[in-house]
Amino acid sequence: MKKPWAGRFQQKTSKVVESFTESISFDSRLWKYDIEGSIAHARMLGRQGIITKKESEKIIRGLGKIADEFGDGSFVFRDDLEDIHMNIEAALIQKIGDAGGKLHTARSRNDQVSLDFRLYLRAEAKEIISLLRKFQKTLLDIASRHITALMPGYTHLQRAQPVLLSHHLLAYAEMFQRDAERLCDTLKRINQLPLGSCALAGTTLPIDRAYVAKLLGFQGISRNSIDAVSDRDFAIEFLSDCAILIMHLSRLAEELVLWSTEEFRFIELPDAFTTGSSIMPQKKNPDVAELVRGKAGRVYGHLVSLLTVMKGLPLSYNRDMQEDKVPVFDTVDTVKSCLIVLDEMLPGVGFNTERMKATAGEAFSTATDIAEYLVRKGVPFRKAHEITGRLVLHCITEKKKLADLALEEMKAFSPLFTGNVFSFLQPAESIKNKKSSGSTSVAEVRKQIKRLRKVTGDR
Repeated sequence: MKKPWAGRFQQKTSKVVESFTESISFDSRLWKYDIEGSIAHARMLGRQGIITKKESEKIIRGLGKIADEFGDGSFVFRDDLEDIHMNIEAALIQKIGDAGGKLHTARSRNDQVSLDFRLYLRAEAKEIISLLRKFQKTLLDIASRHITALMPGYTHLQRAQPVLLSHHLLAYAEMFQRDAERLCDTLKRINQLPLGSCALAGTTLPIDRAYVAKLLGFQGISRNSIDAVSDRDFAIEFLSDCAILIMHLSRLAEELVLWSTEEFRFIELPDAFTTGSSIMPQKKNPDVAELVRGKAGRVYGHLVSLLTVMKGLPLSYNRDMQEDKVPVFDTVDTVKSCLIVLDEMLPGVGFNTERMKATAGEAFSTATDIAEYLVRKGVPFRKAHEITGRLVLHCITEKKKLADLALEEMKAFSPLFTGNVFSFLQPAESIKNKKSSGSTSVAEVRKQIKRLRKVTGDR
């Protein structure tokens, strides 16, 4: 098959150039969307009388047969045809003759590739949202099973205040909720039809873009043909969403790594999701969590890559934009694989709740409760903070815990301390006494679980 631009050129394209410029090695995964878009385009051309109804139907049947070949793996790709669009068009012409050459009427590969890319991203964004919902449900199930389990909460990786394990896990469920919401919002901008913009200026032919948008389920059509073929904001936004998402996965993975160490001993990772050492027989390594953590850098790189490609391009389409697909394709694969493997692994994680409970009350973790005890007695918070700080320093000097102090010792720091202060020193009481919305009390955690089950569709 001749190049579509062969009429202008006197020399054949160099084989080196063909090898350098081809994209079929990676954009072949767009075949389903290219055929879907082409069928809608052919229907519109026939409906508008730009080609005959008979030609339109012939094209659609031919595309259906090509789709079957992709489905059963018999389609033969040709590298010399550069991309998925030309491979499908060449196969169509071979099957149905000259009518196949009419499919490209009133479109360019510039708006065609944008269409395919948007259809692909629309499907994959929805799939990632579905995986996020499933992962949230897994977190909610685990939180529900450990709803009263205590653990130390941390700031600066130092023990801070007692919290519920369920509350800690729900923090991730909230992160993934925002991730799903971001992707849902991005879908609004992905779901705009660029087809009909042609190379950059539109067409003189009487096409019906709204009809094509309706056939393909788009919410609207692009409003500026130059912008439509040169826009990759939707892909950059998608990569940004995924970068934030995998950052959240990486934070969870990091805690799984930390918690599985001998120093923490908060969890036991399932054997099926860990590896051993080639030299140290005792080792059980958290490789899955480490790889999730490592893959975050890969996704960040893809976002920066596409931003860099686009930052200096004049309007409208430039061949540089061919470099948009590999970063997006690999990001989709990476994010989906991380969500799937963590969702499979988490239900098998064993939580050492006794160890968590034992550490929850250490490192003066209820000191803030003492300060708030004094606040309820009318002491200004800054003064209460100072009194409690001196009390903690006394314990450190005397090598005591807060619970070891006698009431008279405490009264030396403030006469407002009475016998009931000791109930505020216990981690379980600290949890029970939390009143604020969204806090770590059991009652608040139950509300959080109920709300999240509703928004994830897990009623």
